[in-house]
This record gives sequence, structure tokens and C-alpha cells, in this order.
Amino acid sequence: MCRLFAITCDTPVSPMVAIEAMDVMREGHDGSGVGLFLRDLGGPFDEMKDAPILSGIFTAAGLKRLDHYMMDLGFMTKYKITIKTPKIPPEGVPKRTNYLIRAYEYPEEWEALSESEKRDRLTTTRLTLRQMGEAEKDMMVFSFWPDVIMLKEIGDPMAVGRYLGIDRKELQARVIMAQGRQNTNYAINLYACHPFFVQGYASMTNGENTAFVPIKEYLLSRDFEGYTGYQSDSEVFTHILHYTLKQLGLGIDAYKHVITPLQDPDLKNHPSGAFLSQLKQTCRQLIIDGPNCVIGCLPDHSLFMTQDRKKLRPGVVGGRPGRWAFSSEICGLDAAIPDRDKSKDFQPMHLDTAIVGPDRQEVTVCSQTDPLHHQP
Repeated sequence: MCRLFAITCDTPVSPMVAIEAMDVMREGHDGSGVGLFLRDLGGPFDEMKDAPILSGIFTAAGLKRLDHYMMDLGFMTKYKITIKTPKIPPEGVPKRTNYLIRAYEYPEEWEALSESEKRDRLTTTRLTLRQMGEAEKDMMVFSFWPDVIMLKEIGDPMAVGRYLGIDRKELQARVIMAQGRQNTNYAINLYACHPFFVQGYASMTNGENTAFVPIKEYLLSRDFEGYTGYQSDSEVFTHILHYTLKQLGLGIDAYKHVITPLQDPDLKNHPSGAFLSQLKQTCRQLIIDGPNCVIGCLPDHSLFMTQDRKKLRPGVVGGRPGRWAFSSEICGLDAAIPDRDKSKDFQPMHLDTAIVGPDRQEVTVCSQTDPLHHQP
């Protein structure tokens, strides 16, 4: 198993808060890698919320190709973070040339575009760069989106965090998601490292999804270019999230009805039973096969946690107004928020989705037995 940790705060915090929480849970992950997702950024990025930020790893040749490509598109650098690493990386951590975090000004010709058109073009740009990098093995692009930074690397999470020097004000954020462990079901590939992200939606998962192939095939048939990659069987959780909320126009309370629908007898007596029965039939190929614990983030900065029916992967939510965390283990919560009321810690059961909204005041729990709030 791997371990997951996410935190949402009124005041930006260092990613090391998440790394340290991962470290106290080290008995539950193998220390083979770490992925970080930062959103609602602080520091210098706090003043440029609309600027798209490119995150990735580049060789010297790849960086030159990136610069030429972005200049040809009309992107101009607005701000960048240079990560200077020691000459000798920690044991198990590959030597890289450039870890890139760069905010851009939009091309002038994009100014007349709608927000939806901009987002689609950002997705196309990211995927094109990824394809360019895979062809030449000179660049890995994890995200290209406003107010989002992603870092991924092989190696022990604490060693990677110190090596990259992520405890710096420029990298502070109000929402942080972290996963410890490289993908071990397939070949080591940083694109298989959680969290995953597409057009404002992010998720990470502790578990396995043996229904991966039919889910992947269904998503690939949806005619959306962002549903691609799939070096990990867990990436589909992010894409199902995007599909449910963005494409179908449903709310987060419907997400669990898509991935783990109720049994038919339960739907007959459900207040939204007719619609949910239709949803179950239409999205049958998106039903997962766990066990899985899923932590995700929405475009409005809400964080959520949900479990599948098997409930065989640990997960707990706790905190206080203005500072909440989602963790695989209670010791992770203790490391990040020791001053909380521990009697109010909540462990979602198989029908629950626990949510902390953008106001960060409380944990809201919606059950699959509740009426659906966002029904077309």
C-alpha cells in the first residue's frame, strides 16, 4: 500500500508539512517516490492567479525546445522558480538537469478567447509538450494550469523534499496533496505517480483498480483529449471526477454514485432513485473494483475523501476551522494538526464522501442515501 496526505489551510503552508506527515506514515509506504500537488498558491504566485504555470522536469536540450515552442505560441515568461540541487542526489534519486516551475503571460491572440477555450488550449499545449518529451526523452510535463504546481520524483519523500529545497516561501500553498510511493504495478514512470490532474480536477488513490481496462476504454471513447496517458490504473479516478462534474454537470455527491453505485433494491427506495438508476446504467463501465481510498480536489479548492464498498484502505479527516487534513493514518493528522479536537476525527465509511469546502470551516459528509443535490 501507499500513503496519502492532503491539507487545506486559510494561510499558505510549506509542502514540507505534507512531506513530514508522509514521513511519520513511512511504515505504510515503501519510500520509492513522492508526488506533490500545490494549489491556491501563496508567495509570489498569490498575485498572479490567472497566469498558467508549467511544472516539469527538463534536460538542457528539452529546455531549449520548450523555449522555442512556447515563444512560437506567443507565451512570455512572467515568473519562474529555479531549483538548484546539490551535485550528488540522495541514494535512489535520479540526477536531473532542470526542475521547472514557470508562470507565463497568455499569448495576445488568446485574450479574446472564452475561459473554456483557454482551458482547452492549455490542455492541448500540455499534451503536445508531453508527446514531444516522450519522443526525445528530454522533458516531462506534469501540469500547465493557473494556480497549480506539481512536483514528482523517485526516491524517499523526505530525502526528495530536502534535495529539492521545497521548504521555501515561493512554494507555499493553501491546498497541498501528497502521495508516497511510486507506481509498483507497472514500470517506474513519473507519469504514473499520484496525484493526477486534468483541467482543475485532481485526485490520488490508495488501492488498486482491476476494472481499469473497461474504464479506460470508456473514457477514451468520450472524445476528450485530456483522457489520455494511463500509466497508472489510478489515473482514471481523476478523469471520472472530471467527467462526472464537468461533462455531466453533476456535483461531488454524484461522484461516488458513478464509481460505486448502490444496489438496485436500494435505488428503488432512494429519493433520487429514478435518476440514479439511469446514471448507473449509462455509466456502468465506470464502476470501479477496489479496494480504494480516494482523496481529491475540485476547481473551487474543495477537498474530499471517499471509500469504495470494500473499505479496505484506511482514511481519516480531522482538523479545526481554517486548517483541515485528510490522511491515510491518524499519525499523519497528529503531525500536521496536533491542536485539533481528536474526538471529531471522521473516518468515511463505504457510503460517505467527506468534504471540506473552500471556506475551510467544517467537514461536510454526504451519504449515498441522501437525495442528489445537483440533478439536471
